[in-house]
Amino acid sequence: MVDYLIIGGGIIGLNIAKTLIEKEPDAKITLIEKEPEVSMHSSGRNSGVLHAGFYYTANSLKAKFTKEGNAALKAFCRERGLPVNECAKVVVAQDAKELEGLEELKRRGDINGVETSWMSEEALHVNYPLIKTYQKALFSPTTATVDPTAVTKEFKKYIIEKGVSVLTNTAYVRKIREGEIQTSQGTIAYKKLINCAGLYADKIAQDFGFARDFVIIPFKGIYLKDETNHCALPTNVYPVPNLANPFLGVHYTLTVKNEAKIGPTAIPAFWRENYKGFDNFKLDELIQILFYEAKLFMTNAFGFRALAYSEVKKYFKSHLIALARGLTHKIDTKGFDHWSTPGIRAQLLNTKTLELVQDFVVQGDENSVHVLNAVSPAFTSSIPFAAWVVENYVFTCKEKIFEN
Repeated sequence: MVDYLIIGGGIIGLNIAKTLIEKEPDAKITLIEKEPEVSMHSSGRNSGVLHAGFYYTANSLKAKFTKEGNAALKAFCRERGLPVNECAKVVVAQDAKELEGLEELKRRGDINGVETSWMSEEALHVNYPLIKTYQKALFSPTTATVDPTAVTKEFKKYIIEKGVSVLTNTAYVRKIREGEIQTSQGTIAYKKLINCAGLYADKIAQDFGFARDFVIIPFKGIYLKDETNHCALPTNVYPVPNLANPFLGVHYTLTVKNEAKIGPTAIPAFWRENYKGFDNFKLDELIQILFYEAKLFMTNAFGFRALAYSEVKKYFKSHLIALARGLTHKIDTKGFDHWSTPGIRAQLLNTKTLELVQDFVVQGDENSVHVLNAVSPAFTSSIPFAAWVVENYVFTCKEKIFEN
């Protein structure tokens, strides 16, 4: 029997294991991952951007953890010899209406204690002549990028060094009874289970009596890449986002290797690992997801209809490039000639309200804990978020269901 059993070898599961083994060095901790390696889904397929924390409302968990997570991940990378591209970020407006959104981002950043500053059109032209804005832009000096796969694998290496058992090719199958599950490699008995299964977190949680009003809706994100940064992009360039939904719009991103990317898309996917063609196709998932996507389309909840139309058009390279060109002056885009590896965003939907849940969601009791919604910026927030989950859920026992 193990003291703690963690399901999922993504950035959150690994950091929960890291927090636990640091707090209880003698504890028996096992982490299982269904793939042959960690980071093969969202954690290794995201942009690698370390966000600063000025997008989020002050009372949200995202606001609480992004700023400190940015600093903590940079520190971890430096301690472990991993590169960090301190490329910063500029958020630009295209008209007077977007300028209001830019003002709101500055206000949120100030409330959250995140360093941002205004940059006039003239100053922007001096510092970043390729980038254009309406009247002024918002500069974020602490935004950076890392290699998400390398970082996630380094967390795996760290926890193994500390004594955590990491079992790959070991998938959760079902709950046998309280304190025991069946996996693809046999049964495992545990004192406390922590579910960090990402795209499948809701399905596993339902086996334990949780996530009754939630379902994961997958959105596919892909970028166009310019591996040589032929366009000479000097920093991340973002538009003012639609704050009513959790997506940040088409933007330019620099990788840790100084490659340039345009994207991402947020295209509704049809099953949970719908990366390419019919890979990983599951009929039951297709039926369930089409049911909810049709419901969202018919009700036009949170403007889903317009979102779906606009996102599907981004499959055309010319359209995606045209959207990005609105953020810059004349820029050479011929280097953006191939698609990046696609990623799937595990986005939680409240099935009663038909709202996309924009903040982290955790449910649990004295026997199990379920991280249901660890959406962007979960990668940036992973270290403090994991510590918060351990302190408030893993180490806390209550008779009734508790959630945040």
